[in-house]
Amino acid sequence: MCVSERPYLCFEILAFPCNQFLQQEPGTIEETVQFVCERFKAEYPIFAKVKVNGSNTEPLYKYLKANGGGLMGTTIKWNFTKFLINKKGEVIRRYGARTEPSSIEVIQLLTRVFICWGFGFLGLT
Repeated sequence: MCVSERPYLCFEILAFPCNQFLQQEPGTIEETVQFVCERFKAEYPIFAKVKVNGSNTEPLYKYLKANGGGLMGTTIKWNFTKFLINKKGEVIRRYGARTEPSSIEVIQLLTRVFICWGFGFLGLT
């Protein structure tokens, strides 16, 4: 699904729930999917819960944090941290939890990229 009205700036959200932030995702993945779909009208894929910090960090997030910079270095401070990734899998930029995905499309510079966030992964179509 394209979340942009401009096809050349399309991206798709891929979500990876995480329960490391004040235990905001304590339930099963099924409960998380139901909550996100009801509250946020999510129409994007929601994957299994992952760890984004600590010794059991998911390899994807190790890579994103090592290559994404940011004020927190290799730590994700809060759910909804986002990573802008190009088609080659290179991290372009890291965004904080308060950045709305719709504001990121302005920064995409007319390229087709992927976006990945602390509680989600956004990918272009």
